[in-house]
Amino acid sequence: MSIQSLEKYLPQNTLLYLRKWFSDYSIHIKVTRNRNSKLGDYRKLRDHSHEITINSTLAPQLFFFVLTHELAHLIAFEKFGRRIAPHGTEWKHTFRQMLLESVGVYEEDLKPIIIKFSQSPKANFMASPDLVKYFHIENQDDDEVYVEKLYKGENFIYRSEKYLLEGLIKKNYLCVNLVTGRKYSFKPLARVKKCS
Repeated sequence: MSIQSLEKYLPQNTLLYLRKWFSDYSIHIKVTRNRNSKLGDYRKLRDHSHEITINSTLAPQLFFFVLTHELAHLIAFEKFGRRIAPHGTEWKHTFRQMLLESVGVYEEDLKPIIIKFSQSPKANFMASPDLVKYFHIENQDDDEVYVEKLYKGENFIYRSEKYLLEGLIKKNYLCVNLVTGRKYSFKPLARVKKCS
């Protein structure tokens, strides 16, 4: 997919950055159907080109953010070598620079969140409560809530399974599957359906 064909997924004024970041590399961009497990990914192909996949359902600003995250992998690996940790110091430094360079692309109310996130970039989008809340704006018709909004002892449904919230452990919530009895740790911003 060419940079120009990505335009419909991106916010305005991003092509300048993409042309600069793409310029030295052969990159295949694949826009995929929605994947619950990830927003995007990067890998180097056998022919030494690069492949980035991104979910098609992302809002333009989130699409650009995820694309920047994945391009930071490519650039960090090419600059520092393949032996670096995928989300290690080199990647964080690269991602931080790219975010700050392109911060003008984002909406005014998102810019401070991007700047704050860039101070210590996280590997997982879900690790940033500010970003998650920004891109998952509460919808009056939406019957899902964040786990952190539930009380101890309340039941909820997650991926068609029923759970009981037992309590908080450090930053996550301990929940028990009511069918299997197995216990799971849920991040505070996991979206679940509250049982009435």
